[in-house]
Amino acid sequence: MHWGYQQVKDALASAGTLIDVALAERRNLILRNPFPNNNFATVKTLVCAYQMILPGEVAPSHRHSAHAMRVILDAKGSYSIVDGEKTPIESGDIVLTPGWHWHGHGHEGAEPAYWLDGLDIPSVHLMEPMFFEEHPKKYEKITSVAAASRFRFSRDSILTELDKAKGDPAGAHAPRVTLEAPDMPTMGLSWSLEIKHGGHRSTANRIFVVVEGAGQTKVGKETFAWRRGDTVVVPTWTDFSHRATSDSLLFCLSDEPLMRAFKYYRSEYL
Repeated sequence: MHWGYQQVKDALASAGTLIDVALAERRNLILRNPFPNNNFATVKTLVCAYQMILPGEVAPSHRHSAHAMRVILDAKGSYSIVDGEKTPIESGDIVLTPGWHWHGHGHEGAEPAYWLDGLDIPSVHLMEPMFFEEHPKKYEKITSVAAASRFRFSRDSILTELDKAKGDPAGAHAPRVTLEAPDMPTMGLSWSLEIKHGGHRSTANRIFVVVEGAGQTKVGKETFAWRRGDTVVVPTWTDFSHRATSDSLLFCLSDEPLMRAFKYYRSEYL
């Protein structure tokens, strides 16, 4: 499946005139992949959703068993609160919320902010240890403010590491950086600088978010043209290849660590 960011933004902007955080804790558009008997998942182990927050809004704090992360697409003046620590979030950042950590967010900027959430809720539902709790004071008290946090990978720090990265000499994959998130062992997080790379398939489910650029991804027999902010899904053991038409940055969320932990991971380059 492929979801276009502009279409999603239009839908969320319309929702913003009808629904505020007093009516719903989060304003999300869930990426439900239409495979049989699925009512919300993006792939069978992960779910993603685009989220929008308006200037001046503060989303109530809560916590849950599922691990969560955010790809910040358009945000200036937004912030995250995790376990009482307030951290700025800006366009291009990756923000983490490991399971059972209190978290909320707010927006002090002048324009609506947008990001893509990714959670391992389908995996948690399958194994059944799902717990959810609203914060007893609704809004968690801010106890510290920090620009740097173990819950935030800033865009600048990611690009610095990506500048050092090298692609596979045979062209099997582009230069990429893995973002280490040991508190979230079910989720693989990586960035890649795409120009063109050959076919690949693996037992991991992969969700690609276009942070910059434009191009196309061939998934099985289908080809999806993408641009900044779009999302493309590659299901397990499905051939895929990327071809960028301009310098492009792709973020990938996958269940590869989960597959590796249970010795289910297998891959091949085509």
